[in-house]
Amino acid sequence: MSQKITGATAVVKSLIEEGVDIIYGYPGGAIMPVYDAFYHFQDEIKHVLTRHEQGATHMAQGYARASGKVGACIATSGPGATNLITGIADAMIDSTPMVCITGQVTEHLLGTDAFQETDVIGISMPITKWNIQVTRAEDIPGAIAKAFYIAKSGRPGPVLVDITKNAQFGELDWKYEKCTGVRSYVPPVKPTQESVEKAAELLNSAKKPYIIFGQGVLLSGAEKELQTLVEKTGIPAAWTILGLSALPTDHPLNVGMVGMHGNYSPNILTNQCDVLLAIGMRFDDRVTGRLEDYATQAKIIHIDIDSAEIGKNVPTDVAIHGDAKAAMEMLIPLVKENSHKEWLSQFHKLDEEEHAQVINGDLYPEKPGLTMGEVIRRINEATGDDALLVTDVGQHQMVAIRYAKFKRPLSNVTSGGLGTMGFCLPAAIGAKMGAPEREVVAVIGDAGFQMTLQELGTILQTGVAVKIVILNNEFLGMVRQWQQLFFDRRYASTEMINPDFITIASGYGVKGEKVTERGDLDAAVKRLIDSKESYLLEVLVEKEGNVFPMIPQGASVAEVRLK
Repeated sequence: MSQKITGATAVVKSLIEEGVDIIYGYPGGAIMPVYDAFYHFQDEIKHVLTRHEQGATHMAQGYARASGKVGACIATSGPGATNLITGIADAMIDSTPMVCITGQVTEHLLGTDAFQETDVIGISMPITKWNIQVTRAEDIPGAIAKAFYIAKSGRPGPVLVDITKNAQFGELDWKYEKCTGVRSYVPPVKPTQESVEKAAELLNSAKKPYIIFGQGVLLSGAEKELQTLVEKTGIPAAWTILGLSALPTDHPLNVGMVGMHGNYSPNILTNQCDVLLAIGMRFDDRVTGRLEDYATQAKIIHIDIDSAEIGKNVPTDVAIHGDAKAAMEMLIPLVKENSHKEWLSQFHKLDEEEHAQVINGDLYPEKPGLTMGEVIRRINEATGDDALLVTDVGQHQMVAIRYAKFKRPLSNVTSGGLGTMGFCLPAAIGAKMGAPEREVVAVIGDAGFQMTLQELGTILQTGVAVKIVILNNEFLGMVRQWQQLFFDRRYASTEMINPDFITIASGYGVKGEKVTERGDLDAAVKRLIDSKESYLLEVLVEKEGNVFPMIPQGASVAEVRLK
């Protein structure tokens, strides 16, 4: 016998059917029936009340990136829905699986400029994998099932389901069927044998082969396959920002980060390799520098699940369209065991230059002021290189990602493609809830912290234990660096007059301390990590410290600067 339920109840039951255990959101008039339904299912699904809807999206992102599951968030119509937009755009460009539920005015009011009516479908269309407006109760389960399937299949991404208020109040016969396919949408899984064989031929004959891996390795769960491929072939492997932690940072064939603030050797030698295998990365402009001079001497093999990325920026010699895990499973038996010691030694030689000119001074400074690099080094030591690191956007992000040490995957959560300041604090809350057994450390700049610091209220209400480190240089640091290097030190609107962060945190019940001297840093970091509750450590670092290496905008990767 069928069970009659409301559309609002169907929303909650559908989420439960999809395995959602936590949803982040903020109530309001147009979504109130769903919130009333949440009240009756508190033992089956936890709702986390954020302090801003943008915070809900970033928490859902952090949860997804740390757990490997689909993140979920919910908001009301109008400003509630539009406040989700930044996080949705961030999730889209960083391929984060997320389902967003928004309330909408009653169907007969659509298009009338009713109170808190906004066309969130039109607004979100360019930044979602799929979106839909539901106006009938009976269509809710199917829409949500399809949303979860699309969000997590193929190249993951955000999906939005907008539900009118009359659909929430309406009734339906409850039945739920998970979506297993969508007509005309068939995400590729297995690449063609021909393409993989061509790739193997190129790799087997290469004298200077090179691998750059991105987040696609993590999204496909292909970390073991990557390590097997690298070790069998002896090919040096570098990572993009979002690929970090797919291969242990101390692996002898892990040669570091590519890109604008990446390591010296992987950038320089990109333009000297003869075969470049790109796995699950999209040749972003911050990785390639000046495109016309990028790896023009190399044969390019590109593995990607999104055909639109293959050949989009860098011409491809061998296109392997499919899942990264499936592609490497097919490739590994075809490649020969090899060792490229002479080629690898070129990376090591350039590494020595970077250590002498940049890294040693960052990690073990002899000057009076504290550096961001030495703070990250102390965090590595205090956590045994096993923290889950969440970063905001700016200088501190580049420094933290350059110097973080990771033993296991899904340890790096950051805003890559969109570069969203304010991402870190809410994302760290979501990451801790997605991986409660991990030590989650949020590294934030003084400017980015002030964009979403209200989410300290979410920490107060939930009791989640996030370790917050503010690297305070009293500047919009990355913009200031560009102003110094390219605008003759005209520091226009980049110096920050900051509040007392420790007092603010204490108002939210979060203990903390401020460090200004090197001699106090070790003990403070220990108190941070040893705390069983959330803790805030503010470290006053040098005001005009710069992040090097650096590829100036418009320059080639071979023109990377060490100073």
